[in-house]
This record gives sequence, structure tokens and C-alpha cells, in this order.
Amino acid sequence: MLTKEEKDFIVYWEQNRDRQKKTFRQWLIGLPIGLLFAVPIFLNYALGWYKRAGMVAGSQSSPLILIIAILAIITFMAIFYKQYQWDQYEQRYRELKVQQDRESSET
Repeated sequence: MLTKEEKDFIVYWEQNRDRQKKTFRQWLIGLPIGLLFAVPIFLNYALGWYKRAGMVAGSQSSPLILIIAILAIITFMAIFYKQYQWDQYEQRYRELKVQQDRESSET
């Protein structure tokens, strides 16, 4: 027997699954997670607590490469996190649908 919460989730997911599958929406909503990973990396570089790494990075690469890398990390983590979350919701939805179908066929 499905609980009220599970039934509500089925209704919610049937209405919102296609909208949450869009890559731009995943990127937009996942930005805070991407920033959670990228900001410490940038702060680590900017504060220069490891002087030797800062000297090597300053002499062998340009700041543009660091910015591109930070943006790539933000984008990858944002989309990856939201895609993973979408897959988890989809799996839960399918399991609940199977359970719901099994219950309806028994009665």
C-alpha cells in the first residue's frame, strides 16, 4: 500500500519530470553546487597559501586558463549533480509505479 507521500510524489513527478530533464534548467538550478566546489579552489589559488604552487602557476599559465577551468568545474558539477538527482527521482518513481500497478492488479 502506497502512503500519501508516495502518491503525492508520483503525481508531482509525472507533472515535472520533463521540465527537470532539460539541461539548461539542470545547469541553472545546480549552479550553487558547482560554486560549492569551485569557490574553494579559486580561494586556494587567490589567497596563495602555497607559495611555490602560486609561483609556478603564475609563471607557466595565464589567469584565463584558471577562469576557464573554474567555469568548467562549475558547469560539470552543476549538470552532473542535477542529472544524478533526476535519475534518483526517476528510479523512485518507477519503483513506486510498479508497486502501484501490482496493488491495482491484485484488487
